[in-house]
Amino acid sequence: MIVVSDTSPITNLLRIGRLYLLRDLYGDVIIPESVHKEISFIESQRLAIAELDWIRVISVTDLLLLEELLDTLDRGEAEAITIARELGAELLLIDEADGRAEAEKLNLRFTGILGILIRAKELDLIPLVGPEIEMLRRDAQFWIGDRLVDDVLVLAGEK
Repeated sequence: MIVVSDTSPITNLLRIGRLYLLRDLYGDVIIPESVHKEISFIESQRLAIAELDWIRVISVTDLLLLEELLDTLDRGEAEAITIARELGAELLLIDEADGRAEAEKLNLRFTGILGILIRAKELDLIPLVGPEIEMLRRDAQFWIGDRLVDDVLVLAGEK
């Protein structure tokens, strides 16, 4: 399975000690150079991912698509979407609404950190989604609206 990730899923799972979920769910995860650069900006994050052989960094080749996406997205999102398209990725990991909208236009299948947590529960990698969401809110300062939390908990069978 080819999985490409933007910065947010990696950094936020890292902050709550659940980065291993990506490996357990997807095996290898591909990130673009700009995402690696964003993650590496914080030394502890750089050191944490430097040890992982299942996160691979690759370069964008479709510069035309990249330039088009850079009109509306930041470089990390644009490169992640471009690489997902180039490789025919089965899944793109991305949280930001604008990036998800662009991925949808390109018919890319995507999920975000909440979808990752739901899938992890389905596969018994975590017992509950609710406590993970609370850790994201508290420890990662990941903003999630109460209504979305309720919807996710319903999907996870916790409400």
